[in-house]
Order: sequence, then C-alpha cells, then structure tokens
Amino acid sequence: MSPRAILLTGLPFLVCAVFAALLPTIRRAAAVLRERVTGRRRVTPYTALADATRHLRSATIEEALPDLERILADGTGARRATVWLAAGSRLRTGTDSVENLAVLLARPGTGHVVPVLDGIEVRAVLSIEKPGLPITPGDRHLMRDVAGGAALLLRTVALNAELADRVRRAEHLARELVASRRRLAQAREVERRRLLTELARATSGRLTALREHVTAARADPRGSQLARARTEVDELLDRFRTIARGVYPAVLRGQGPDAALDELAADLRRGVHFTSRLGGRVAWEIESAVYQIVAATLGVLATEPGATIQVSLTSGDGRIRALVEDPGPPVTADQIRTALAHDAERLAALGGDLECDDLESEDGEPMLRLLARLPDRLDAEPSP
Repeated sequence: MSPRAILLTGLPFLVCAVFAALLPTIRRAAAVLRERVTGRRRVTPYTALADATRHLRSATIEEALPDLERILADGTGARRATVWLAAGSRLRTGTDSVENLAVLLARPGTGHVVPVLDGIEVRAVLSIEKPGLPITPGDRHLMRDVAGGAALLLRTVALNAELADRVRRAEHLARELVASRRRLAQAREVERRRLLTELARATSGRLTALREHVTAARADPRGSQLARARTEVDELLDRFRTIARGVYPAVLRGQGPDAALDELAADLRRGVHFTSRLGGRVAWEIESAVYQIVAATLGVLATEPGATIQVSLTSGDGRIRALVEDPGPPVTADQIRTALAHDAERLAALGGDLECDDLESEDGEPMLRLLARLPDRLDAEPSP
C-alpha cells in the first residue's frame, strides 16, 4: 500500500484522537463562554456538593446555610432557595418559621421541597421558588442529590460547632484554673501575714519581760524572779497553743468546720448556738476559710458574757454561707470590719465576700449581722 493510501486510511483515526485530547479543553472553554454570556454557570449535583464541601467552613450551621442556599439557587435557576432547619416538627430559617412540612408545602410561591434525612430523622428541608418557571426533572434530581449530601454536611458542621464549643470550654476551664491558683496564692499570702501578726501580738512584750526575769533570776536564784519567769513561760506557751489551734485545728481537718466550731465555742465566754446544713465536705482551703472567719468573729464578739450568739452554716447555688447574728454586740459593724480586715481579704482571694451591718431586733435592741459567702469549689468564678 502506498504512503498516500496509508495516510488517507489513518487520517480519520488521527483526527478522532486529536479531538478526544482537546475535548476537555473545549468543554471548559464552552462552559466559561456560557457563564460569561448568561451570567450563570451549569451546576450539577456533584459540583453543588463539591462547592458545599469547599465553602462550609463556618462554626455554626446558621452561618453555613447561605452557601448551601446559593448553590441550590444557582443549580436550579430558582429565584430563591431556602434551607429550613428542623426543630421538632417545626421548621425555621433565619427570619422565618413554619409549624410543619405541610404548612410549608401550602405556602404560596413554594415550588418544590425535599427533606434532608439523617436516618429516619428530618434534619432540614430544602425548598425552591421558581415563579412562572417549571420545576424540571433536573431540578428535582439536583435537589435530591444535594439533600442526600446535605445531611452529612450539616452533621459535619454540627460536629465542628460542638468541637469548637468544647475547645472554648477547655480554654475557659484553663483560665479558671490559672485564676484559682492565683487566688490560692493570694490567700496563702494573706494567711501568712495574719499568722505573723498573731505571733507578733503573742510575743510582743512577753519575750522582753521573760528575758528580764531570767536575767534577774540569775543574779538572785532564790528570789521571786524565777517564779515570775516560769509564769511568763506558761502564759507564752498557752498563747502559742491558742494560735496553733486557730491556725490548724486538728478536728477541722478530720471532721470539718461544724465540729471545729463546736470545739471552739466550748472555750468562749458567751453561749453560741450552731446550726449547719453544709451537706458534705469541701476543699480544705474553703473549710479553713469558713472556720477562720467565724472563729475571728466570735473572738471579737464573745470576749465577755452576754446573750447567745446565733451561727448558721448553709450551702446552695454553688455558695457556702456563714451567718452570725449577735443580739447584744459589744462592738459596731465598722469595728468588726476593721478587726476582720485580713479575714475579709482572704475571703476575697478565694472568690468570696463579707457583709456586716448594724440592725435592730424586734424589740428595738441593737443587733449585729455578719454574712460571709464563699464558692463551694476552688475553680468557681469569684463573686461580682
């Protein structure tokens, strides 16, 4: 066979091969030309779902809906496309809601609706409005395919929103932990200063007097100075024991503030009536703060005999409350606040607060009321 005959025979196959190679480029060029002329591009179920997957990056479903609605409107040529989210039997969108699917179908302008199912549960409903234009089989096919993929997309967005919420909660808990540690450090510093004040008060003058008695006793061992030195030592030891019980009472650690305050009241010069409805143990720092504030208050009010002081400990709404009511206060509320300045600072460091008021009883007699509040957890938010 001559070369010309071979060329003529293979030419059709060569043309077909070249056309097949150029076909994708020609189709893309035609699509671009059609989009420029008509202002719309052809959307298939696959490009619609691809667009939805690419654009649904929002943190909430409500933020993701405009992309899905735009894709539906582009693909069907609808004047309006809407994604209705299901809330029970009710359907809602950003600015509108209907009672159920039947009401939506009966609304004027509704052209076609397709439910978005997650198993047998309706998650959403897609609807389009094409006034004056028919609903084509292609529109129905596109909406069915988009609805089939939208269930997964909406679920993915919902999971993303849940994940973002958990991340926010974790960050919030981390901030609370840092704040809690800061409050504890501040509370320890306040307690350290209070202990130094107590120790200075206990030893002020007594150590000097003891040194003088010991010096005099050395010069005259048979005189009375030795007995006085022993008396000073005994008083100093008693004072240290009192401070130790106040700072770290053993019964407080073992049995809680109720038992510790009962033990404290036994040594007071005034009667104290306790009621407690705490309902359980809490963190040591909180129980210690409750004990300290009540003990400090009774230390000011119960220095002399008088009417019975009422003390109640309660818990609820995430707070522990210590209420002290004195029907015959020897001091005013301002004096109490001054005496409890360190204790109030400690309460504030732990997220609590202190109120103290001068009141009148039903008989018109002066009465003092003190209320201390504390969170029942160290990681709780401080009171405003």
